[in-house]
Amino acid sequence: MRRTVVIGDIHGCFDELLELLEKVDLGPDDLLVSVGDLVDRGPAPGEVVRLFRERPNSVVVMGNHERKHVRGIFSYAQEITRLQLGSRYDETVDWMRTLPYSFENEHVRVVHAAMLPGIPPAGQKEEILCGSTGGERELGALFPEGHWHDHYTDTKPVVFGHHVTGREPLIRDGRIFGLDTGACHGGNLTALCVPEFTVHSVRAHADHWSIAKRTWQLPVLKTRPWPDSTWPELPRTVERFSSAPDSATHSWLRALEAWAADLLSSLPDLVTAAHRVAAGLGTDELREHPAAKFLFQARDGRLDRAGLTRQCSTPRRTLDLAAALGLVLPELPG
Repeated sequence: MRRTVVIGDIHGCFDELLELLEKVDLGPDDLLVSVGDLVDRGPAPGEVVRLFRERPNSVVVMGNHERKHVRGIFSYAQEITRLQLGSRYDETVDWMRTLPYSFENEHVRVVHAAMLPGIPPAGQKEEILCGSTGGERELGALFPEGHWHDHYTDTKPVVFGHHVTGREPLIRDGRIFGLDTGACHGGNLTALCVPEFTVHSVRAHADHWSIAKRTWQLPVLKTRPWPDSTWPELPRTVERFSSAPDSATHSWLRALEAWAADLLSSLPDLVTAAHRVAAGLGTDELREHPAAKFLFQARDGRLDRAGLTRQCSTPRRTLDLAAALGLVLPELPG
């Protein structure tokens, strides 16, 4: 008999997914359905995505984490996933754009986060189905003293994820099945097999999110747009991460601070260079120069360190001016 096997939030926990599929004895004719949130927080989002994309008879519902990537809304978890996927990232996000916000067959309805009672999935708001921030606010206003599924009275069972229920799934009245059992946090990964409505779980190998946050902190820090930070912003941002426990991150942050200090200390040299270049060029040549604005200020005696600091308000602007004046300044530490 062909089954529908619905998997709770996987969040990059590929090894646990393989164990769970083996435990349920997934057959080639079985329909495999994910409630969404294949990615973010866990160690192997690319492998999880590849399994669902390459396996016939597989469906993935849009989760709020896929939606974040599709909409370019980045927090730490999305920054990590982008690095984990590397050159496959853009193509993977293009695939995420094609994901449906719900799935329904003769046995069950599957959504990522929630649905309003009495309204078929096709009539629901995407924000509510996937659990976006706006959708969560709307649900909170509609059901201030409970949960949406407390009011679900439709006959067909609904399966969802999104909110961690603990190590055990939320099962009520044979119609409510909450399957996010916190795999990425060291909990369980859970599946519901239909039409028998049997539940199967495997224990997570580790608290993957805690590990990922530590492992990827330095690589993520290196991708931040430090050259475009203003001089006041840069030390404040460094301070936020200065308590990092690992020595590699701490050392790199110290190198970043030294780099910024070197650039700031070079401003008098840039003023001197601007005066020297301006003195050797005619008016027409000054107009064509990539640093024309600064050179005219220098020629007219209006360029000093204070003025240059205001105008070169970021490392990038400072580096660009130095390059235009023929000076070599240190690059961002690798």
